[in-house]
Amino acid sequence: MFNNKTILVTGGTGSFGKAFVRELLINYKPKKIIIYSRDELKQFEMQNDSFFGEFSNNKKNIIRYFIGDIRDMQRLNDAMAVGIDFLVHAAALKQVPTAEYNPFEVVKTNVIGSQNVIKAALDNNVAKIIGLSTDKAASPINLYGASKLTADKLFIAGNNYRGSKKSIFSVVRYGNVLGSRGSVIPYFHKKKSEGFIPITDKNMTRFNITLEEGVKFVIKSFMLMKGGEVFVPKIPSYKITDIAKAVAPGCKIKYTGIRPGEKIHEQMISKSDAQNTMEFKDFFIIHADSDYFKVNKEYFYKKKRLNFKLCKEGFEYNSNKNKFLSVSEIRKIIKKNNIF
Repeated sequence: MFNNKTILVTGGTGSFGKAFVRELLINYKPKKIIIYSRDELKQFEMQNDSFFGEFSNNKKNIIRYFIGDIRDMQRLNDAMAVGIDFLVHAAALKQVPTAEYNPFEVVKTNVIGSQNVIKAALDNNVAKIIGLSTDKAASPINLYGASKLTADKLFIAGNNYRGSKKSIFSVVRYGNVLGSRGSVIPYFHKKKSEGFIPITDKNMTRFNITLEEGVKFVIKSFMLMKGGEVFVPKIPSYKITDIAKAVAPGCKIKYTGIRPGEKIHEQMISKSDAQNTMEFKDFFIIHADSDYFKVNKEYFYKKKRLNFKLCKEGFEYNSNKNKFLSVSEIRKIIKKNNIF
């Protein structure tokens, strides 16, 4: 699918971006990959990484690095003017406390920036565009989640603006990525030297996905997408107390109280979404409305030969009503993924 194609990744120097690009370079033969981000230091480090450096401008000439902010519409147009086949929109401001304290800036990036990406993709006739979402976008109670839900809605609505153009837009929504920047595991590892682990609430649960799983699910979604879907993987949950036990066995736990905008449990499919949700073997698809729903039901059943069932009224996909990782399973994930 990606062979001899040009792919652009906004936020390409982040945890997902680097893992996605690595997957493309190992298992496909892309014509060109454009890394679009605003941090020159991270781009410099990526260019000089022992793996990515092999594909940088002065060698195999596959990876190109564009300094730019998704708030800047003209720069996005410049980046897409070379002819983009696939686009992954991973750039965002993601820290919940930061978003609560800097709401104007978060809206500029996560909402207006996403709108700019959509508009530039349409203007440059990009074929397939996927926006990365988060479990916090389902029934959001904090600004980060609300801004990502708005971005999701904008991406789905992008299909209504394409007219005769080939561009199609979909969303991939998944949970916490263990070991990514801002992940709780490196934080707990750092804190265990102090003899205690700070936890906001003992009952807290979260969805879990590894970087590798997230990348493969995005690729699968590119293969399946028709436009207008929110793809949700079936993934396990973890208890925050089990993360502490896996990272720092024997350490005391200090309960600090829930932070502003934080949930005890997360969900990726709300009860309100259930009526437009299809369940497959290892993922769900939320459809935007009845029209998209009818089209995609026919498409998946006849063309892709995938078995599915319709979710019942009142269904929700909640991190507290799910399969949980054990402490030993969490340790295996940490070891396998070289987290720390």
